[in-house]
Amino acid sequence: MTIVPQRHTATILLAPLLLITLWLSGCSVNPPKNVDNACAIFNEKRDWYRYSYQVEEKYGVAIPLQLAFIRQESGFLYNARPPRQWLLGFIPWFRPSSAYGYAQIKDETWDWYRSKTSRYGDDRDHYGDAVNFIGWYVDVAHRNLKLAKDDVYNHYLAYHEGMGGYKQQSYRKKPWLEKVAKKVKTQSDRYREQLLGCEDKLDKSLRWWPF
Repeated sequence: MTIVPQRHTATILLAPLLLITLWLSGCSVNPPKNVDNACAIFNEKRDWYRYSYQVEEKYGVAIPLQLAFIRQESGFLYNARPPRQWLLGFIPWFRPSSAYGYAQIKDETWDWYRSKTSRYGDDRDHYGDAVNFIGWYVDVAHRNLKLAKDDVYNHYLAYHEGMGGYKQQSYRKKPWLEKVAKKVKTQSDRYREQLLGCEDKLDKSLRWWPF
C-alpha cells in the first residue's frame, strides 16, 4: 500500500477541482465588467490570462492582439452572432453569416482549423479555444502572407477578409474596414500599455495552477 505524504494530499485532491474550475470559467457567460482595460479583464478572469499566456508562448502572438481582436469581434460575448436580417422590415430572417463566439469564427473556417490542428473538442464559445484559434490563424497568416506577428493592423485585415481576400487587397474597397483595423491596432496598443502595470502580478498567479 502506497502512503501519500500528508503535505501532498491537499494538492492531489485540489488539482481535479482546479481543472474543472478552469474549464468552466473558460466558458463563463458573463463578459468582463471593464472590457477596455486588460488588467481589469484578467484580474476578474485569471484563467483567461493563463489561456492567453499559453497562446503567446505557443504561437508568438501577443496577448494584446488577442484581446483587441475579441474586443472588436464580440465585445467578449461568448455567444455573439451577427444580427438577423429582417424580411419586409418585421419578419426575422437569416443571419448574414455563420460567425459565432468570442472570435466570430465562421463554420467553414472553424472546420478548417479543427482539421488542421486536430482540436475537434474545441468550442467557439470557450475563451481558451477562441484565443487558440486567433493565435493559430495569425501564425498561419504570418507564414503565408509574410506579415510580422506584431502588425496588428494588417493581421486584422487578413482575419476579416481571409488570406485570399487580403492577397487580392479586397479591403481597399472597404474604407470602413480600414478604419476598424486602425481602431483594433489602437486598442491593442492600449492593452499593451495597461499590461505593463500588472503583468508581473499576473505572471505570479500562474504558479497557483497545477500545470
